[in-house]
Amino acid sequence: MEQLKIGIVGAGGIATGRHIPTFQQFQEVSVSHIYDIDAEKAKIVATEFGIEYVCDTYEEMLESVDAVIITTPNKFHAPYTIQALNRDVHVMCEKPMALSSEECDAMIGAEERSEGVLHIAYHYRFMKEAIAAKQIIDQGVIGEPLVINVKAMRRRKVPGWGVFTNKEIQGGGSLIDYGCHLLDLAMWLAGDVKPIEVNGTTYNRLSKDNHDIVNEWGNFDASTFEVDDHVTAYVKFDNQASMLFETSWAANIEHDEEFISIAGTKGGINVFDMKYNTASEGLMTTTTIDYVQEKNTFEYLQASNFIRTILHDSVLKVKSVEARNVSKIIEAIYLSSAQNKAIKIQNS
Repeated sequence: MEQLKIGIVGAGGIATGRHIPTFQQFQEVSVSHIYDIDAEKAKIVATEFGIEYVCDTYEEMLESVDAVIITTPNKFHAPYTIQALNRDVHVMCEKPMALSSEECDAMIGAEERSEGVLHIAYHYRFMKEAIAAKQIIDQGVIGEPLVINVKAMRRRKVPGWGVFTNKEIQGGGSLIDYGCHLLDLAMWLAGDVKPIEVNGTTYNRLSKDNHDIVNEWGNFDASTFEVDDHVTAYVKFDNQASMLFETSWAANIEHDEEFISIAGTKGGINVFDMKYNTASEGLMTTTTIDYVQEKNTFEYLQASNFIRTILHDSVLKVKSVEARNVSKIIEAIYLSSAQNKAIKIQNS
C-alpha cells in the first residue's frame, strides 16, 4: 500500500514535540514534507527528523502531499486550512480552530466542498480519563448533564517564547491557548450542547502590572503584554445546562489544576479524579472509575483517528462544527468582557 504523504506546516515546538514523532510511528504514513516561513528552521527540523523535502512555499507542499498538519500561530489556521481543503488535501489543524466564528464558518464551508477531512486538534478528548468519563455519561449513569464546572489553571506559567503574548497573531492568551482545551472537553462530555449566552471577564494584570513577575516558562516583556492571563465566564446552553469556567496562565494558586465536574439529574462525575456519585434505593454512593485499558498515548490515539478517517472511512472524533462552538464561546467571552454585558450566541 502506498503511504499517506504528510506535510508539516510550522517547525515549532508543537510540531517537533508532538506531531512529527507521533505520526512517524505509523507505517501507513510518511512525514515527507515540511514548510515554515523560517526556511532555516525548517531545514534544521527536517534534518533532525529525517524529513525528505523542505518546501519553499506552502503552495509547493500542497502539490505533493495527501494531508497537512497545521501547527502555525493561530492567525494562519483559517487561511492555511481553507487553501489545503480547496486542493482536496486532508487537514489536521491545531487548536483553536480560528480567531473568529466567521473564519470557522469559512473553514467548514471549504470542508463541505472538499474531498479532504478537517480535524481540529483538541487532544484532551483522547485522554484515558476523558474516554472513561464519556462512557459513563453516555450510559446514562448521571442522567442529563445540568451544571458543569471547569478549571484550567496554571501557576505562573506564561509562555515566554514565540508569539503567545501577541494578540494580533494569537487572538488572545490563556483562554484561546489553554482554556479552550477544557472548554471543548467539557462540552463533548456533556453531549450535543450548544452555547446560547455568555458572560465573561478577562484580566491581564497578573502579568502586565508585575514587571518583577516570577514566571516558570521563560521571560516576557510585561510592558508589551497584550493578552489575557486570567479569565472567568458563565455559559448557558440550549438545553438549560450551564457552565462555570475559569482559566489562567499566571494564577496565584498553590499548584496547577485541571478540573471538570458535571452534575446531572441522576448523579455527578469528576472527570480527572475518575469518580462518579449517584443516589438510588436510599443510598448515596461514590464509585471510582476503572481506567480504560489503553496503552497508547493521547497523541497516538489522535493521530490514529485522523489516519483511519482518511484511509478507512472512520469517523473523526473532533468534528469541525463542535470546534466552532468552542470558538463561539471564546469570541463571546472576549466581547462580553469588552462590553461588560452578556452576549447572545446565534446557532444555525
